[in-house]
Amino acid sequence: MKSPVSGPAATVLAESAKALAAVAYAGRSAEDALLRGAAPAAQRPAIRAITLGSLRWYWRLDAIAARLIAGKPLAPALRALVLVGLHQLEYSRNAPELTVSSAVDAARLLGQPHATGLINALLRRFRREREALLAAALREPAAASAHPAWLLQALRQAWPAHWQQIIEANNAHPPMSLRVDLSRTTREGCQARFAEHGMSAQAPPWLPTALVLDKPAGVSELPGFADGWVSVQDAGAQLACALLSVRAGERVLDACAAPGGKTGALLEAVDGELSLTAVDVDGARVQRIADNLKRLRRQARLITADLRDDPSWWSGEGFDCILLDAPCSATGVIRRHPDIKLLRRADDVAALAQTQRRILEQCLRLLKPGGRLLYSTCSVLPAENERIVEAVLAAEPAVQALSLPGGVQLPADVVQRSTGVQLLPGNAAQTDGFYYACLTVT
Repeated sequence: MKSPVSGPAATVLAESAKALAAVAYAGRSAEDALLRGAAPAAQRPAIRAITLGSLRWYWRLDAIAARLIAGKPLAPALRALVLVGLHQLEYSRNAPELTVSSAVDAARLLGQPHATGLINALLRRFRREREALLAAALREPAAASAHPAWLLQALRQAWPAHWQQIIEANNAHPPMSLRVDLSRTTREGCQARFAEHGMSAQAPPWLPTALVLDKPAGVSELPGFADGWVSVQDAGAQLACALLSVRAGERVLDACAAPGGKTGALLEAVDGELSLTAVDVDGARVQRIADNLKRLRRQARLITADLRDDPSWWSGEGFDCILLDAPCSATGVIRRHPDIKLLRRADDVAALAQTQRRILEQCLRLLKPGGRLLYSTCSVLPAENERIVEAVLAAEPAVQALSLPGGVQLPADVVQRSTGVQLLPGNAAQTDGFYYACLTVT
């Protein structure tokens, strides 16, 4: 029987394998790997979906592949091709015969024609022995959870009552949440415009700026996006602006601001002028802030600087409000960035905690007495969250914890911590994982 013609499907699998190999074996981010791809524009959405799906289930797929390959040496691109092929067989609706045929052709496109027979044999064996291979792999905790062992252990230790919820959320597709600029339109008006374009969106009752699309869409399809009326931002991330509660006329610092989502939200929230300075250590990422503000038709002072060091850029006049969105492990946004499961290591957390504390201590020196600093991460690990805040409070007598603003409604299942609050992935509000704590200096 003649195999189905694979056509563009082989290119999609080959490019997906290249991107996966760049993340898994070269340590590049998924976004960087996907941007470097040379596939036609029409194929990029499929390549992105397969790459991210393979990263999402990497620890399970790799356990299966290890049993299939049984120690045979494979070039990184070929091993990645086995993984994307397994992903398509296990998680896509494509005809299995087409997937196998496309993977065989993809080996040729990867410059490995000698491996076509092996790829064909491995994927066909998986189809024959799927139940036994999957059962054997799932006996390993990393494969069963699709999380690296160190992270699984950390989540179980930190969240004994919630770790399964977090794991399930991390392995799911995230909702697409939007922030509405209420200075230019209404949330109901946006919903109506979306409906006119065949898009439906839900309005979370606890956050007036947020909309959650029933079905994700490209930003170019979103009514009002090009004009800055709506922006893509998780509802949990939008809480930062509400919790900082900036007012017109205040001097505000957005620390570690790139790519500028919260910068834009702060500027949109004020009816009047706001003197806002946005700082990030990476010049290329500062340019992303500029690009985002241009779309939003907003302005801020943009600075490229390392906030761990003495701020030579600072005039000496204290800020009324500081938003410190500290660099972190990003373990609260894994469902959006599944490459985090591969790129993060256990040792990273301790190194990040040192950086977080240093930046927090430096930012507190930039705060006016009586001002407000909101410490935020997109991590669910206590070592990066309440433990950082507790350590600074213990070491700095002039620093005090503030209650979060009483007028801000939080999701019903937010978790109160010793200092601050934690949103967990998989909560009823559909947010990512974020930590927030408010501090002041006397």
